[in-house]
Amino acid sequence: MITARSAADLRARVREWRTRENRIAFVPTMGNLHAGHMRLVRRARTTADRVVVSIFVNPMQFGRGEDFASYPRTLEADSAALMEADADLLFVPDVEVVYPRDLEQMTRVEVPALGTILCGASRPGHFAGVTTVVAKLFNLVQPDSAVFGEKDYQQLVIIRRMVEDLSIPISIEGIPTVREPDGLAMSSRNRYLEPRERSIAPGLYQALCEAGDRLGAGERDYGAVEQAARETLIRAGFEPDYVSIRRATDLEPPMSDDKVLRVLAAAWLGGARLIDNIEVTIS
Repeated sequence: MITARSAADLRARVREWRTRENRIAFVPTMGNLHAGHMRLVRRARTTADRVVVSIFVNPMQFGRGEDFASYPRTLEADSAALMEADADLLFVPDVEVVYPRDLEQMTRVEVPALGTILCGASRPGHFAGVTTVVAKLFNLVQPDSAVFGEKDYQQLVIIRRMVEDLSIPISIEGIPTVREPDGLAMSSRNRYLEPRERSIAPGLYQALCEAGDRLGAGERDYGAVEQAARETLIRAGFEPDYVSIRRATDLEPPMSDDKVLRVLAAAWLGGARLIDNIEVTIS
């Protein structure tokens, strides 16, 4: 596996692959890789001749008081895992490579409306940071496809909208959430959980599943289902940020004829903000 730190080295390798008519798949990450990331890489491996993975802890998507400085950085272990997963190139740029000017002076890419609801309401500016860095990485790598996990479902929907609106010729694939045996969605931030909190954490997924069961049984008072899930989380020891039932395609509030929904939630447990979602198909 090749490791590139500069845009010039990355582009030189991509140019070489393009002369061979290689298809390129891309998996952008912030590192501290776990089995969920590895599934993305393995999926990319099945769809392309070459797989590029980036590790970049993006300062633009962290708000004031968030964990940018303490976000886990495990490059040596990540590199070994990617070699085992048969990635072709690891792109590890310094901040100056991605943002050559102060963040406040950098051009930004924003998806209005979608970027200001749900997690966007709680983390103002977060998704502008996500779409800006993903657009930049797409321009640097110029892949044919990119693979993202569905755990960050709002992010996935936003990136699909950005690609559509800007006519970026990249196919975006979402991969189902990878979970621990007890149901907790795998996340780099799970390491912030204390042992007691870790035992409680699967309750987020359980509350979503209970909401999904109520929808599947025919309940259509979405507000009541959301409130019941919030109360379940509070009883379990969470501090809910939101529980919301949305149309899966665009995260709009569901209409009476919508059949494919997403139940999304974010909740604090100690010092960790956990997010999760499930898909529900109703008849």
